[in-house]
Amino acid sequence: MTFDFDTPHPRLGTDSQKWQKYAGRDILPLWVADMDFKSSPAIIAALHERVDQGIFGYARPVKATVDAVVNAMQARYGWQIDGSWVVWLPGLVCGLNVTAQAFAQAGDEVLTLTPVYPPFMTAPKNSARISAQVSFVLNAGRWEIDWAVLEAAVTPRAKLFYLCNPHNPLARVWRREELVRLGEFCVRHNLVLCSDEIHCDLILDPTLPHIPSAALSPEIAARTLTLMAPSKTYNVPGLGTSFAIISDPALRAQFVRATAGIVAEVTALGFTACEAAYRDSEEWRQALLTTLRGNRDFLLDFIARELPGVKVEAPVEATYLAWLNVKELGLPDPIAHFEKHGVGLSEGAFFGAPKSHYVRINFGCTRATLTEAPKRMKAAIAAK
Repeated sequence: MTFDFDTPHPRLGTDSQKWQKYAGRDILPLWVADMDFKSSPAIIAALHERVDQGIFGYARPVKATVDAVVNAMQARYGWQIDGSWVVWLPGLVCGLNVTAQAFAQAGDEVLTLTPVYPPFMTAPKNSARISAQVSFVLNAGRWEIDWAVLEAAVTPRAKLFYLCNPHNPLARVWRREELVRLGEFCVRHNLVLCSDEIHCDLILDPTLPHIPSAALSPEIAARTLTLMAPSKTYNVPGLGTSFAIISDPALRAQFVRATAGIVAEVTALGFTACEAAYRDSEEWRQALLTTLRGNRDFLLDFIARELPGVKVEAPVEATYLAWLNVKELGLPDPIAHFEKHGVGLSEGAFFGAPKSHYVRINFGCTRATLTEAPKRMKAAIAAK
């Protein structure tokens, strides 16, 4: 079967948060992690069938939905999980916030590595916890953990470690030895490990496997909760469906208690889409990965040839997001400058980087959009 990732699907004037941001302005939105591709045909067909039923009462996952997740973890990662380990959530950001409340008290610290997806830093603060951040270091074209600084950052108030695996915005796939070292770090310091693996199905480098943190060893699994969702891979974030996988019963019970009364239930359509994604959309996912690899290569080649002062400092190994160093451009506000010339990017400061040094670009779009946007960036650089 062939799939169409080339036909533009106009989103202006719709409920699209991505496109509403620049309504009335000629700006291509390449900021939020939301692709401009239709979801897989299997998901769309399943949603039509569910809508035709015509009844949308309170929903619980059926066995087939849970089995779809369990089977996908085994088939893709060799990770054997039990359906009872799955805790359903209406969003991954919700999961980050629940985790902070479940495993830390007011004034406790949550460690993370920056730059990183903004909720990693804001979730602890939302409930009076402290976000303790350690910066990555760039070493020979690879973003790495500064282990000495990380060790020094641990205090008696540190209770949690947030890991982004694969990493957003650095598009980094963690190797087994790095994950083992992080897991042992958490064991040694008695930290709960919260592993956000929402981009795990979007590995662009076929030589690099995704390794779930909780699959490393029983000792690491006993203190790990894994957050996943079909939203990024299958472009269904608007359906609000994610889940935590927590093998340890006490850890899982503590997490569930923290959801009581404040976390909404997943919707009927969300469960439907999730099941169709993991059970029936693998051929579509592989075609998507081929498209994203082509988009990545096209973008990186254009940047290297045509955008002086813009650098991609490390390989883009996963996701549909690239982290661009624009420091040499000398722009006090790169986002405003590129918006002035018709391209909407994500500001580096949101991820914990200097505002004038980095931007993030989303290449999960049609080739037509990806051809036009860098041309506008080139014009913006020429006009600075």
